[in-house]
Amino acid sequence: MRRAVLVALVCLAGLALPAATAWAGDIDPYAYDYAHGCRKHPQPGMLAMQRWLEHHAKGESWGIMRCEKLSSDSYSLHSEGRALDWHLDAHDRSDKREARRLIHLFLKPDRHGNNHALARRMGIQELIWNCRSWWAGDGGMQPYSVCEHGHVDDTTGHRNHIHIGLNWRGARMKTTFWRSRR
Repeated sequence: MRRAVLVALVCLAGLALPAATAWAGDIDPYAYDYAHGCRKHPQPGMLAMQRWLEHHAKGESWGIMRCEKLSSDSYSLHSEGRALDWHLDAHDRSDKREARRLIHLFLKPDRHGNNHALARRMGIQELIWNCRSWWAGDGGMQPYSVCEHGHVDDTTGHRNHIHIGLNWRGARMKTTFWRSRR
């Protein structure tokens, strides 16, 4: 009888272990969704991101929506309400420190070793700040291509704001971060 109980406990423990392991590794995959047109309203996840930043970061919103065609078949994520410009100025020491803190927070690994953990859980697909950029799946902040072709103004070089873009799962609040807060 003791042996049967012991076997049953070991079996139950074996069933519980994979579930706990799956939770510890619960991370959203990298995803990049291009914009295809203009919409009228910000997406719910972008509004939630703006509120989150208002409570957890220095700076202020410079806006979400603007219909902006980048080329014949390409639009800015702002056009679909999936991008936010968060004002922090690279020429101000305090703002620069805050921008670095935020970007580090988004891109650092979690305690389970998942790279870019918060960015992935929030559905962030792009970050641009101070002539550097990160795209979903990249290693870290890299030189921003627009800045490599000569002098650019502070807005184009994203030196006066952090551009934060969401994939569709993040924009619809379907990623692990947003689902856990509902």
